[in-house]
Amino acid sequence: MTDLAQNATLVVRAIDVPASVDAPDAGPFLELVRLANAVCLADAGHDYLHEEPEEMLGFFQDQSDWTQLAFLAERDGVPLGAVKMMIAKQDDTTTLEFDLMTDPERWGEGAEQALLAEVERVARERGLHTIQTWTLHRPEQSGRRLEPSTGWGSIPADDRQTVFHLSRGFTLEQVERNSAFDLRGDFRLVERMLAEAIEVAGPDYRLVEWTAPTPDEYKAGFARVLARMSTDAPAGGLVIEEQIWDVARVERRDARQAAQGLTVSVAAVEHVPTGTLAAYNELVISDDHGLATQQYGTLVLKEHRGRRLGTIVKCANLLRWRELVPESPRVSTFNAEENRHMLDINEAIGFVPVSYAGAWKKVLD
Repeated sequence: MTDLAQNATLVVRAIDVPASVDAPDAGPFLELVRLANAVCLADAGHDYLHEEPEEMLGFFQDQSDWTQLAFLAERDGVPLGAVKMMIAKQDDTTTLEFDLMTDPERWGEGAEQALLAEVERVARERGLHTIQTWTLHRPEQSGRRLEPSTGWGSIPADDRQTVFHLSRGFTLEQVERNSAFDLRGDFRLVERMLAEAIEVAGPDYRLVEWTAPTPDEYKAGFARVLARMSTDAPAGGLVIEEQIWDVARVERRDARQAAQGLTVSVAAVEHVPTGTLAAYNELVISDDHGLATQQYGTLVLKEHRGRRLGTIVKCANLLRWRELVPESPRVSTFNAEENRHMLDINEAIGFVPVSYAGAWKKVLD
């Protein structure tokens, strides 16, 4: 079966992408959103990663650069879990990324095995050799620990997510720290760090800021730094394929984020002698400004590191965000544990660990 698999009374079926969250056929998709949020809350222990239905739907409706699939596992009409898959639309793609979400109250009833089998089926049918996923874990848990191949960080070895992935042939390749910054506190330290960093960087670097959509004069430069995220950011033992970006893809991304109902603030640093962007930071929130803000990405290009540009874009965007979205209580961000430089900046600003993510890889036979 291609989009239908059955094991006893457990059925896995494809989720169609509805026209809107209010469409008559939107029920399975809304169940996907519910399961995603329930798993994040149960595994991370907080709601800082909550996603609104419109936010997820807008992403699924734009399949220009990624093929996105979703499947729901049910028994006797009761949803037990779901899985989202992403495959880059590039000729050299060899990997499939997925998020597997079993209802926390229904773990162990077979949904996770059936959904993973569906992931492997899709990957093999498309000639993809590697599948990769992430699991969330609460901080400060006692007991045995599992370290990734990088040797940086660890996750609880006895968490059910850890045990499941190890039993299915996955290897832990990286640990990311999920940190949060309180937007309701004192910003004097942030202001001081920004002023000091600007002085260190010197006149060759200029701070530029915008709210999406990207201004025409920065589209080409922003495309270049977004492309470098796939090559310059620490990847551990994961397979991270270089992404191709151009002005048209930046415009598609801006349009998709608008359809998702997102407010997006970008702080970037321009290298004045060349007129190119050398660093950026991106803060994002859904229509519900009372939720946590997500930091989508921060990058300083390798050739411009050592000049405190990371501090500039992070601090400048936090200060800008306080004025732009004063209702949001906090910023949530992920950084690889081996990315010590960026973690140092976060810690100095006031970010604190709130959960951890394990990055898993399986090479298919």
